[in-house]
Amino acid sequence: MKLSKFGKKFSRHSGIVQLMDDLGSAMAENDEMLMLGGGNPSHIKEIQDLFQHQLQDIVDDRPRLDALLGNYDGPAGEINFRKGLADLFKEQFAWDITAENICLTNGSQSGFFTLMNMFGGENEDGSKSKILLPLIPEYIGYTDQGLSEEFFVTVRPKIEMLDDHTFKYRVDFDSLEITDDIAAICVSRPTNPTGNVMTDDEIEQLAILAQKHDIPLIIDNAYGLPFPDIIFVDAKPLWHENIILCMSLSKLGLPGVRTGIVVASDKIVKAIGDINSILSLSPGSWGANIAKGLLEDGEIIRMSHEVIRPYYHSKALKALEVIKREFDGLDYAVHKPEGALFLWVWFKDLPISSYELYERLKKKNVLIVSGHYFFFDQVEDWDHSQKCIRMTYSMDESVVEEAITIMAKELKALQGK
Repeated sequence: MKLSKFGKKFSRHSGIVQLMDDLGSAMAENDEMLMLGGGNPSHIKEIQDLFQHQLQDIVDDRPRLDALLGNYDGPAGEINFRKGLADLFKEQFAWDITAENICLTNGSQSGFFTLMNMFGGENEDGSKSKILLPLIPEYIGYTDQGLSEEFFVTVRPKIEMLDDHTFKYRVDFDSLEITDDIAAICVSRPTNPTGNVMTDDEIEQLAILAQKHDIPLIIDNAYGLPFPDIIFVDAKPLWHENIILCMSLSKLGLPGVRTGIVVASDKIVKAIGDINSILSLSPGSWGANIAKGLLEDGEIIRMSHEVIRPYYHSKALKALEVIKREFDGLDYAVHKPEGALFLWVWFKDLPISSYELYERLKKKNVLIVSGHYFFFDQVEDWDHSQKCIRMTYSMDESVVEEAITIMAKELKALQGK
């Protein structure tokens, strides 16, 4: 069987494929695997009870159920959800926004595939446009999104040591250059994998740079404000027509419904809707219908701020306590956990690569993610990229503790300690 260039590119080995394969195998095939590798959100009972109530309302309303199961939505997605979300954003943040500024996609991953290839790649004149990632390490799922090669331009961060075992990445604006081939700037906030939350000032500076060069700033807000609000530091959401704000229902607790949300200018929303029609006819309806009732009276914001945010903050702090205890004697530093579901750990004197550490731990039924996948084109010539790992703390606390304990033993054995 002969595959096209597209077929070969999107079926080759990649970090996101390995991550999802590991996640699927751990969830379905190996009950003993300690899963610190994936991004699956926790099953929070209070949140799941809310979803069950919404689903029951749908099932009890036969005309609504028939419409949900039997009708296509429009290419931009369920209109009443989009209207309700626009009203919520207008009320909460005074954004000049309507349903025409909101488009749904079949998960934010597919939404990013659409967006990045709308701006990056080969142009009609044969030139190539690129996406600028101003702060790496950055989300593993971007790596293979481009239809063409050499799709991203990346910038190393400044590394600020906060104490002996804590550090933070910051945007190095002195090294940031917007060349003619840059078609968009893209950041995740909070950042997956590190849990970094770019400051309001950093985001404002990037937005000003984007406007100055007449390119969009794409903000991946999958963990951010106002929902699911997995942010542990002061931050404010930002949107205007030069910003493309990408959200999701996954980390709210609904990864299975595959609902991505794009907030953008009406022209960009119309383009995404047209692409939806070509790729999938229309986005799925379940996520929008489950979440629609949570928009009333800002319930989706309340549950995010009062339940989801403190739940994950508590889990992050407990995981840090275990790391501090078990990693005693190791030369390590954890990125300051400011949000998302992950801890990012830098082992400064790791004698093997982070991928080799991943392989060794996998044999001991501990799954992490090797940090090198998150560094894009900086892997080969930056030693730092081979000494970091990502672990999630969203699993049961006993699982997290056992996995960290096994990891610490392996690291100490590697270094003869």
